[in-house]
Amino acid sequence: MTIKHTIDSLDTLVRLRTTKVDRLQADLAAQQATQARYKANLERLDGLATGSGASGALPLALALNCGQYKLAVIALADTHRTDLSLHEATMAVSQRALNDAWSERQLLDQVLEQKKGVAALAQHRVERKREDDLATQSWLAGRK
Repeated sequence: MTIKHTIDSLDTLVRLRTTKVDRLQADLAAQQATQARYKANLERLDGLATGSGASGALPLALALNCGQYKLAVIALADTHRTDLSLHEATMAVSQRALNDAWSERQLLDQVLEQKKGVAALAQHRVERKREDDLATQSWLAGRK
């Protein structure tokens, strides 16, 4: 396999890894937006639970109704907190995957740059050899 083929293959791999990193970043951004919605909803639910007032100061039927409302809102908030915790765990996994993909892309990019440097050095050597051969031939022709 030639160095040109190796460089082309590595370049393709770097582009693919870059696409993967971009996709993972977009997924993580969407998950962060969902996390923000969860947190905003939890604040609203907490506000609803505390904003309904004290149920003990109301007549019996209203107190019962207010108590059930508070319990329902608190239960919904608890469910929302559980969902948020699961979502944050998923986000942590996504963040790790993004970090791994980014590291892999960086490593491949470093290898690509190293191979390009080796190829450029080899090309430079070939050109120098050609120039030296031409100079030698010119010198020999001038001696005759």
